[in-house]
Amino acid sequence: MQLKNIIPILEEVAPPELAEDFDIGRIGLTLNLENDIRKIAIALDPTEYVLNRAAKIGADLLITHHTLIFHSINCIDKKLADSLRIALDNNISLYSMHTNFDKAKGGINDALANRLGLSDIQETPIGRIGTITPCSTETFVNLVSKSLNTHIQYTGNKDEIKKVMVFGGSGFRSEYIETAREYGADAYVSSELKHDIIRSFNDMLLVDATHYATENPGMQNLCPVLADKLKLDVEFIDHDPLIKTI
Repeated sequence: MQLKNIIPILEEVAPPELAEDFDIGRIGLTLNLENDIRKIAIALDPTEYVLNRAAKIGADLLITHHTLIFHSINCIDKKLADSLRIALDNNISLYSMHTNFDKAKGGINDALANRLGLSDIQETPIGRIGTITPCSTETFVNLVSKSLNTHIQYTGNKDEIKKVMVFGGSGFRSEYIETAREYGADAYVSSELKHDIIRSFNDMLLVDATHYATENPGMQNLCPVLADKLKLDVEFIDHDPLIKTI
């Protein structure tokens, strides 16, 4: 299938107009080789490992959440050059779905809400909110850790957790958590928890489940969706760039 015929399907799944303003011009095709697509690889990040794996499995198109190049550049360093070389040498086009896929139906936030077992899921301006069987803080944080297969950190303690808001990726911003308050959330699950947020929002359970683990389910779920729509071989590449601690 020609790449140009695949793009409308990808834009149907994650409409570009849903993207935040800062993403305009940074999503969609980021490396267009106008090639024939027989196999698609999907991953969260276009890391060197992911690119090499995509080449090894014979992928013609790599779809990621985060783009290889986000900011305008006038100098290509060796790391970027090496990544581009892998794609170019192996004829792999690159496509990015970022904040448009966060908001899209069936996208990052829906996948996260479903992975955590939320019911009565509603869309909010910045994520998804739903309910769970009432449980303690300890039970809920263990549920998050096991459901996403990740280490977590959390702050706050509620006697009962029933209503939960989720935001995949870097969502610990004051305006986002204010929205969670407005919706009556007992817990807020996202990543990259900051010191000022901990101090300002002690009336809610805040769970940092890492950037990778909160966004990865959405990219995994994209595989069967595209395989069905495009009738092509689609493979997920799992690569969590773990931070080592001592």
